[in-house]
Amino acid sequence: MSIGVIGDGLRVREVRVLLDGWKPGVRARISEWRGGEWVRDVRGWKHMASKETRGYRYEIATWKIGKTFRHRSRICAEVSGHAERMPCVTIKR
Repeated sequence: MSIGVIGDGLRVREVRVLLDGWKPGVRARISEWRGGEWVRDVRGWKHMASKETRGYRYEIATWKIGKTFRHRSRICAEVSGHAERMPCVTIKR
């Protein structure tokens, strides 16, 4: 599982969450964390789409965000059925 953020500095334009393999019906959501504490849900649960590229199968969910976050905030992804893993990315100037 991985998370990717596209943006400039503190401004986040898009967030993508990927999960290896095909797992139909799986959902993902993203949230903001600061200092190890949950702040808020950035986007709620969304069904992931099954894709295949050159024989590599994966699930993907994409959100358009268009918001500015505080320096050193973390955006984390949660995928249903995979609560033990929660990848995060730190937003920096």
